[in-house]
Amino acid sequence: MTPLDNTPDASSPAGAGSTGAAAPASLSVQRPVLEHTLESLAREMMQERRSERRWRIFFRLAWLGLVLGVAWVLMSDRVHHNAPSGPHTALVELRGEIASDSDASAELILSGLRNAFEDSGARAVVLRINSPGGSPVQSGIINDEIRRLKALHQKKVYAVVEEVCASGAYYVAVAADEIYVDKASIVGSIGVLMDGFGFTGLMDKLGVERRLITAGSNKGMLDPFTAQDPAQRAYAQAMIDQVHQQFIRVVREGRGARLKESPDTFSGLFWNGEQAVELGLADHFGNLDFVAREVIKAEEVIDYTPHDNVAERLAKRFGAAIGEGAVRAAGGLSRLR
Repeated sequence: MTPLDNTPDASSPAGAGSTGAAAPASLSVQRPVLEHTLESLAREMMQERRSERRWRIFFRLAWLGLVLGVAWVLMSDRVHHNAPSGPHTALVELRGEIASDSDASAELILSGLRNAFEDSGARAVVLRINSPGGSPVQSGIINDEIRRLKALHQKKVYAVVEEVCASGAYYVAVAADEIYVDKASIVGSIGVLMDGFGFTGLMDKLGVERRLITAGSNKGMLDPFTAQDPAQRAYAQAMIDQVHQQFIRVVREGRGARLKESPDTFSGLFWNGEQAVELGLADHFGNLDFVAREVIKAEEVIDYTPHDNVAERLAKRFGAAIGEGAVRAAGGLSRLR
């Protein structure tokens, strides 16, 4: 028998017995490895879940902090920063164009004026003006409210002009008890305008046809691409003449006998500060510090001016963008305007 004959037959009982003994040994070795792998996976899953939970908490806290920060900014800019510490001069600034969406809107200016009047430590209110004017509606609202607050709280208001106090800004200023200017300030422009452009001649040269469909004979009034209608122009002229008379009446009521009227007073002309004092459009020369120190006798000045801050501007622009998108979405509809 050759040596090969000594090799156990795989089908023999001895061969079967040796294979059966090796299998449990292999399983016993693999079981701890499998358990260790499962434990590692479980630990990793737990760590991932903890990490996800931490990040969720972090982002929630971050959003909460952002919301609180925006809210704080919105509130802080609406309140004057210097707390009154006894008798003082209350200041409200009117700067830039007077319009409903500007820092010189009636809403913002009146918010500051009301706070100033209601503070018992404020001896008087100074409205410091540097504005070329703007909306007659916004100007009229401010003028009316100044007169009401003066009567209600029995406090004086002084208008202090810096560079410019013209048109609607002067409409506001005449509600003050006295107007102080610099010699070189620009004051006046008591008038009303309605401006626009006409392109009919250019359209004829370019061969462009204007197609305007309206319901109502005056709906396209003052359209810049249509020849001006004499009757419609006369109507617009009468309308702004009426607004002009309202302006004149307010100036006369505010200035009274101090105003030295001439044919130019209500013509829309403007004058420097020195001429304005001579004509009775203003009372004296002086700046904020002079009025607080020498006139009101309360040298400490507290600023009550509210400001439309960055967060509010972003919110307004976001709202305007949404509104514009809605209008574009409805672009196929007829417009009522």
